[in-house]
Amino acid sequence: MFSSPENFYAGWRAPHVAPSALRDENAVPTERLLQIIWQHQRLRRDRLQTAGGRVVRIIHPGFISVEGGPDFRGAIIQVGDDPPCSGDVEIDLRSAGWRVHGHDRNPSFKSVILHVVWDAAGAPDPAGSNPPVPDGRKPVVQPCPPTLPLRDRLDAPLHQLGQALENEPLRSLPENLRGKCCAPLRELSEPRLAGLLRAAARVRFENKAEAMLARARNSSWEQAWWENLFRALGYKHNAWPMLNLAETRPRWEHGVNSVFLLQTRLLGISGLLPGELTRSQKNSDSFLRRMWDAWWREREEFAGCRLPRAAWKFHGLRPVNHPQRRLALAAHWLSDEKFLPEIRRWGAAELPDRKLPASLHEIFHVQNDEYWSWHWTFNSARLPGPLPLLGTARMTDLAVNVVLPWLWVRAREGGNDGFRREVERRFLAWPAAEDNAVLKLARQRLLGSSNTRILKTAALQQGLMQIVRDFCEHSDAVCAACRFPGLVRGWSGDSAVQFE
Repeated sequence: MFSSPENFYAGWRAPHVAPSALRDENAVPTERLLQIIWQHQRLRRDRLQTAGGRVVRIIHPGFISVEGGPDFRGAIIQVGDDPPCSGDVEIDLRSAGWRVHGHDRNPSFKSVILHVVWDAAGAPDPAGSNPPVPDGRKPVVQPCPPTLPLRDRLDAPLHQLGQALENEPLRSLPENLRGKCCAPLRELSEPRLAGLLRAAARVRFENKAEAMLARARNSSWEQAWWENLFRALGYKHNAWPMLNLAETRPRWEHGVNSVFLLQTRLLGISGLLPGELTRSQKNSDSFLRRMWDAWWREREEFAGCRLPRAAWKFHGLRPVNHPQRRLALAAHWLSDEKFLPEIRRWGAAELPDRKLPASLHEIFHVQNDEYWSWHWTFNSARLPGPLPLLGTARMTDLAVNVVLPWLWVRAREGGNDGFRREVERRFLAWPAAEDNAVLKLARQRLLGSSNTRILKTAALQQGLMQIVRDFCEHSDAVCAACRFPGLVRGWSGDSAVQFE
């Protein structure tokens, strides 16, 4: 089934992923792999410490920079008892790289707040450690920031991370014309093309499931569920602050006896609870006063897990996706003791394919919220009518990215083959999700205009996106040196492995 060794697509992919040398316990990753591990935060995040023993809390890992200078921009990091601060992150294999690469004398690195390395042996001391120049003049240098070693802080073995992440993109896909694979893909019959996309989708699905398993082994299945669900609610803009909130769930969920109090804690801890009234929206101000009446009494108790407002991004965000509203929705799920048991029962229930989305949405649906059914944010006017907190279209994203991988890997680890096969069937049958920029460009480059009708299911969409990540992201606009077109031409189709 999903993990069978005869998956031809996994064989195609193998030469492009981490070499077997990474299985050696003394192996050192490439700097690019270390960057990807940081980007995806495949770390034991509750055990991070600097080379000097100070606890490190990653509120946001930053955004990959492709314009020179530090590797990641705009990260938000807390070291020890210091307040969280925003700045850059530099990735090197060894701590000596700070001086060997000239970062200490490059003004572009003056905003680096964390030096992430594989091995911290010989790590330089923080500020003030730079030696004077021979004539006694004070050198113009950038003091080495705190050093964070990752060697013993990965959430899975290095070779597994190499296989799962080596081909993940570090920069966005350039907009260009159709790729060289468009012609050979057009020559495939619809069943063969669908088989290719399903095989690629299986790789993508298993990677998500394995990441959940790694987290479950380090915490619990329930914690892995909430972390992945919160991250999915953050979309691409706010996935990391949402994940940070979920990671501290065992602290702030304790002692809650109402949805309102849970919403108050989430909005207070997130830094999204406004400090001032709107003075123009009576309903909002009344609701906000009630929240502050509850929050001021306990905010000091949760000081250690509070996020700065700067951790959130709002530019280009649709009102329906505002994190205030998403956290209010999550509070309803967290307060419902039947929520997770219902998810598990749904996974085992006999349901026809046409009823899958609606039946799952019924579990996630919140009938009514006294405030958030009528408002986008605290500053928005009251809506003319109530709107659902979660649309049916968003349900597909949660299903393929969280619900189905979580149920599948639990069934696999528990030896429940019947349950696992049923989850596989549901994944293959799930209707297609809404279009996005990645899918639009992938269809143009890989499928042209003649084969776009084949993307009838979410699984086929997932497969197309995986091909983009594994091959298109590692070629240029004219597909130079890309092996994928040749692999398609030389493939007979006989090795297509079905999920069923």
